Amino acid sequence: MKRNFFIILLMVSISILGSVNSAVSQDLTWADCVRETRQNNPNLLSATEKLKQAGINITTSKSNYYPQISGSASGQTSKADDQDRNNSYSYGVSGRQLIFDGLKSQYNVATSSATFRSAVYSYAVTSSNLRLQLKKDFVNLLKAQKLVAITTEIAQRRKQSLELIKLGYEAGREHKGSLLTAQADLAEAEFEIAQATRNLEIAARMLCADLGYGKYSQIQVQGELAVSLLDPVTPDFEQLAGSVPLLQALIAQKDASRLSLKGATADMYPSVYASASTSKSGSNWPPDRSQWSAGVNVSVPIFSGGSQVAAVKRSESAYSQAQAEERNGRASVILTLAENWANLRDALGQLEVQQKFLIATEERSKIAEAQYKIGLMSFDNWIIIEDDLINAKKTLLNTQANAMIAEANWIQAKGVTLDEE
Repeated sequence: MKRNFFIILLMVSISILGSVNSAVSQDLTWADCVRETRQNNPNLLSATEKLKQAGINITTSKSNYYPQISGSASGQTSKADDQDRNNSYSYGVSGRQLIFDGLKSQYNVATSSATFRSAVYSYAVTSSNLRLQLKKDFVNLLKAQKLVAITTEIAQRRKQSLELIKLGYEAGREHKGSLLTAQADLAEAEFEIAQATRNLEIAARMLCADLGYGKYSQIQVQGELAVSLLDPVTPDFEQLAGSVPLLQALIAQKDASRLSLKGATADMYPSVYASASTSKSGSNWPPDRSQWSAGVNVSVPIFSGGSQVAAVKRSESAYSQAQAEERNGRASVILTLAENWANLRDALGQLEVQQKFLIATEERSKIAEAQYKIGLMSFDNWIIIEDDLINAKKTLLNTQANAMIAEANWIQAKGVTLDEE
């Protein structure tokens, strides 16, 4: 058993040191992870391109404000059986300028601008959600690294306990049940080392995916499982909701739907364009016969088979839908803020309790071990206290990680993005 313990401990140490030595440049802080994610994460890159497209749509919608100019040129040769060959050439430029279209173009530009604002906030939502996932995976990897160290420490304690109990068994002060229990405890500790090492790799793979790495890389993270100080004053969730990107995106979508409705209504008004053209034509190149024209064109929609009326009704429905989604989104954001605030306060309270428990169990363990060595405590009572200490260390580690994730959920509920790190 002793030999097996040292073999496992040596393998774990080699594995950990090998990871560190092969990936010195891959020891990442939280700031490093944020930078890598912003540069490489495919979801964030996709959201960035969507934002660019929304910005280009504004430029497209403004094109109706400017003159629409086109040029043309042609050359043609024809011949009949009883006639000479006939050549004709022409070239020219024509253009038109919008004068009035019932403000449809103006509403289209405003709709595109509102859609762009919605895209900006949607990008922020994507970034905020990605920050939450990144923080969770960062914390899980940091927790996994610390768990390997804790399980190794536990195995060492179990080994020391076994040696102590062996001495008592050989001296006739302990029975075989105590010895077998100590051996089983050590076997469990050795298994937990191997399990923690496997979980360490899984956590690293998850973080690699967030960082946008194309393949698995041996990485480690640096940091402490600590939460920032929290203002004990409960915030105004209704007021705070107004700055959350998710709600701002819904408001922008509602504005875009309202402006789209106005644009659909304006499509039923006459359109007025000024037009002009100039050209040259003739039977020889270059042609020498000039002509030009200028005028005003008025287009009045009379009957379109009901498509315009249907478009207005569809826009009205879309606007009503957007209004309902904005109201529902506001209520959802406020509730999410309140829930995550309460969860964070609970997590911090639980963390404070577990820290006190660990201090108490460490002190009890020291006293119990000393009493057992001089025969003032039975094995059964001593091992219970040892188990309490081991469980307290594991519980504190989980509580620290849970508190950091609760903090990340609260930050995400407020809409903080990777760009704000």
